[in-house]
Amino acid sequence: MTEKDRPWVMRTYAGHSTAVASNALYRTNLAKGQTGLSVAFDLPTQTGYDPDSPLARGEVGKVGVPVPHLGEMRKLFHDIPLTEMNTSMTINATAMWLLAMYQVAAEEQNPDLTPDEVAGQLAGTTQNDIIKEYLSRGTYVFPPEHSLRLIGDMISYTVHQIPQWNPINICSYHLQEAGATPTQELAYALCTAIAVLDQVRASGQVSEDDFEKVVGRISFFVNAGVRFIEETCKMRAFVELWDEITRERYGVQDPKMRRFRYGVQVNSLGLTEAQPENNVQRIVLEMLGVTLSKNARARAVQLPAWNEALGLPRPWDQQWSLRLQQVLAFESDLLEYDDIFEGSVVIEAKVRELVEGARAEIDRVQAMGGAIAAVESGYMKQELVSAHAARRGRIENGDQLIVGVNIYETTEASPLTADLDGAIMAADPQAEQSALTSVEEWKAARDESAVAEALAALAAAAKTTENLMATTLVAARAGATTGEWAGTLREVFGEFRAPTGVSGAVGAVPSAGSAGAQLTAVREKVRSTGEELGGRLRLLVGKPGLDGHSNGAEQVAVRARDAGFEVIYQGIRLTPAQIVSAAVAEDVHCVGLSILSGSHMELVPDVLDGLREAGLADVPVIVGGIIPESDGRRLKELGVAAVYTPKDFGLTEIMDGIVDVIRRANGLA
Repeated sequence: MTEKDRPWVMRTYAGHSTAVASNALYRTNLAKGQTGLSVAFDLPTQTGYDPDSPLARGEVGKVGVPVPHLGEMRKLFHDIPLTEMNTSMTINATAMWLLAMYQVAAEEQNPDLTPDEVAGQLAGTTQNDIIKEYLSRGTYVFPPEHSLRLIGDMISYTVHQIPQWNPINICSYHLQEAGATPTQELAYALCTAIAVLDQVRASGQVSEDDFEKVVGRISFFVNAGVRFIEETCKMRAFVELWDEITRERYGVQDPKMRRFRYGVQVNSLGLTEAQPENNVQRIVLEMLGVTLSKNARARAVQLPAWNEALGLPRPWDQQWSLRLQQVLAFESDLLEYDDIFEGSVVIEAKVRELVEGARAEIDRVQAMGGAIAAVESGYMKQELVSAHAARRGRIENGDQLIVGVNIYETTEASPLTADLDGAIMAADPQAEQSALTSVEEWKAARDESAVAEALAALAAAAKTTENLMATTLVAARAGATTGEWAGTLREVFGEFRAPTGVSGAVGAVPSAGSAGAQLTAVREKVRSTGEELGGRLRLLVGKPGLDGHSNGAEQVAVRARDAGFEVIYQGIRLTPAQIVSAAVAEDVHCVGLSILSGSHMELVPDVLDGLREAGLADVPVIVGGIIPESDGRRLKELGVAAVYTPKDFGLTEIMDGIVDVIRRANGLA
């Protein structure tokens, strides 16, 4: 047989409940043939809050593992030798802090080595792309200028001290989740890379001789959708454009340093709650888009599980996704051949189209002042919201077909989902209390004066141009917590609220056929109901808790606006009390809550209680998100008027349902 290429690193994105439970999952996955770790952190860890913060309520251990201090980092990697591991950490705003704790944990595992010797052996990646957080994922903390400073400090530190580490993963994955076209995904990711490299070069912390090494350690994290030929061409376009940018803008001479290095998580946006068994073939097609082309093949791949639109995957579901990779790599002949697309006129033409479109959009953003300026002005966010609205419109109109959703909806009963509650894994309900106890015990055992001294030094350094990695490592060794590190920098840098992109977004309003007629009817219903109630209908769209995945909420807000509602949408990361205050101040007719982090059973009752206490018990509340059927029933028992999940893709139908809810609440026929 022909000698095969070495396969890509195979990962499973995992972490939940507690560090101990996640550690057991990691060791099990490694025993099954996984060749790298990909750590999911919970939202409080990602946004710089300890479990005892009011903002962390209901979010601890839900979408990842809580790591509030060094003790939990030790537990997370117990019996996993970090100097032999390739670890990817999906962490952004607090990336510097998590890398510091990771490094200290590795030092403790290797007491016979010096800290520098340990650092020299560490390999892995911190995602650390804060710009896409402002656009799509929402786990930013600090203003863009200061966030970019933290990224630059980390890159400068790692290129000297942890040379095998990828200090940033320029992340286009979430741009596609937010609706980006392939052209936008290419352009905005590369504009982010330009902003980062310009920051490092301007900081003066890296010599010209070492700058090539910085470029060589930049990696990317991309999305692969089901249109796998287009995705293949997108990756080839990425390779061409990155080589061009690094050669012409930064003068990188070594071709190895100009190589486009990327990992991939295939698309979760396209996974469906309806007929979820179809997600398996979607995942396989998406994997092919980033593996078929040798000259643009992913360095690392992690696949979602078939049931992620239903809830948290079980270990067996994750194993299935790992086996999909292994069958392709070890049973097929894919890795025995050179690039199978070389010389294809079809592929070359599509790549050329994507490259030219991306160049034009890159030039547009650079003319605005670069990626940071395009974030602060709201331009890129508005473009993504509009592109996502166009996608939703195509699905509703039937121009974009999704099997089991808007075509071939008839189905046999599936044994996979016969027991919906059993088809997913529930996060440990005691995870939050466990984390609270852990923080309390950790603080009781540490040297408070050493922590105070370390945090004071961090604050002082933050007010200068000093690289903050050194004082961050001191704080980690002293026993500071995630919330204390982030809180110290919040005091110096301040916080930031990114533009929502809703007000200027172009809605993809159905105007023809049955979809157009349906929207016209709903508009009339909104108008007439408003007249009966004495004014225009007002809908408050709220994102309680730390969940920053706002794509669904934005699309609901845009369609509600286009259906005739007055929409109040204040963006992400609001407390239940803030949502109640907005409902009172705006005198709304309905409150719509969007929660995708699994914290609905904690946060929705808080909003309901707050409305009752404010004298607004008659204002109906609707909820949307990834909500198991049993939780949906319970929410309705608590007083929620309607529950929407990913299977409810028809935005106009949702608008119609909202009007019905308002009419019932106000005693209208």
